[in-house]
Amino acid sequence: MTVLLRSGKLITASETFVADILVEDEKIVAIGKDLQVEGDVQVIDVQGKIIMPGGVDPHVHLNLPMFDTVSSDDHYTGHKAAAFGGTTTVMDFIPHYPGSMAASIQLWHERADSLAAVDFGFHMNVERFDEDIAREIAQLPKEGITSVKVFTAYNNRMRLQDGDIFRTMRVARDNGLLTMLHAENGDVIDVLVEEALAAGHKTPEWHALTRPGWGEVEAALRAASLSAQADAPLYIVHMNMAGEVDMLQYARERGLKVMGETCPPYLFFSIDELRRPDGAKWICSPPMRSKEDNARLWKGLTEGTIQTMGTDHCPFFYDGTKPILYEGKPVAIPGKELGKDDFTKIPNGLPGVGDRLPVLWTTGVGAGKITPNQFVALTSTNPAKIFGLYPQKGSLLPGSDADIVVWDPQKQVKYGVEVAKHRTDYNLYEGWELVGFPEKVFLRGQMIVDGDQWLGKAGMGRYLHRQPFAPVL
Repeated sequence: MTVLLRSGKLITASETFVADILVEDEKIVAIGKDLQVEGDVQVIDVQGKIIMPGGVDPHVHLNLPMFDTVSSDDHYTGHKAAAFGGTTTVMDFIPHYPGSMAASIQLWHERADSLAAVDFGFHMNVERFDEDIAREIAQLPKEGITSVKVFTAYNNRMRLQDGDIFRTMRVARDNGLLTMLHAENGDVIDVLVEEALAAGHKTPEWHALTRPGWGEVEAALRAASLSAQADAPLYIVHMNMAGEVDMLQYARERGLKVMGETCPPYLFFSIDELRRPDGAKWICSPPMRSKEDNARLWKGLTEGTIQTMGTDHCPFFYDGTKPILYEGKPVAIPGKELGKDDFTKIPNGLPGVGDRLPVLWTTGVGAGKITPNQFVALTSTNPAKIFGLYPQKGSLLPGSDADIVVWDPQKQVKYGVEVAKHRTDYNLYEGWELVGFPEKVFLRGQMIVDGDQWLGKAGMGRYLHRQPFAPVL
């Protein structure tokens, strides 16, 4: 099908201008004023609306087993929620189960491929290291995977010691892969959790109190130091501490190839939310911090110290004993009630893949904290570049995939769980008044969201083979 979007205000990471967009055979084929076309063309008048590239979320966890349950969005429901929020590409993480990486990759394809409703890619966790795994890492680009994730927390499960992180970085460097890092101090966490439980401290705020922010600050700088010594690029995920942003700035000012990501909840919420009666809703790792940290993260976004806005989307039901209706059918999945008497048993994770663009537009662009061009860079273009997808994704250019969001800058929405399409029973932004919202969403030229109407389907999303040796921004 040929589609012509007429007279929209195009916003890219670097430009803003009024033009038409012509879409044919899944691609953008022309951009310009007063484009003339013949034949069977669907013309959509978007005058007064904003046209942006579909969002690229670099950080989601779908159908992820945790604490005797599983995250409540799978690769269909999570992708559908992403699309309603204006995101058309998501990147999920593959746990490294016992056995080969190849077997874990195959398992994740079996989970994802038939359900995918938007385009998607994979990152690969490195949860142990030896020479066989080094050889497997080198083969990941053949699978279209060009990023690996390591951890300085989760002792005896996923954590690598510094030497193995260093070795992983060098193997990744030589094969054009980017190393991603979860920065916390697993040793300190283990000590404090043991002490808290022994003292009878089991309420949600202790999740944050046993994961000190200074552990993230020192782990971030330590990782940057390892990156420098390995001469390898590094991407620090879900940054939430003011000091982490300071360390990122310190590293980048000295020419290190280090980049950072934050997530919307860390811009707004603090440990005070964990002290609420429903504080389990805000449990994730790393945890919420302080208002001062919120402010420093905003400054990092405004000044360009932080390169991307992900979500770390990993939702669970707040009360999985009570079914919700999803696409007309009751669904109940065990969730955060599993830890009602012990914070260490609360599944870690939040819904967010559909919230990211609408919430950031109102609070960032609408509040004058970031420009519309920065918004597109943070949520689409930068992650596409960093993870080897640009200009196929994250751009409005002839030849790019026609992943397009028609954005109504005037639409007022009282946001919350009824508007968001996540398969869970709560939303962090319940009752927030948003101005600006996706009106239509196209995936490779096919409209999948039209207002409140879902036109997509399971299986239409495609796996993306990403390019190695992507740029460091």
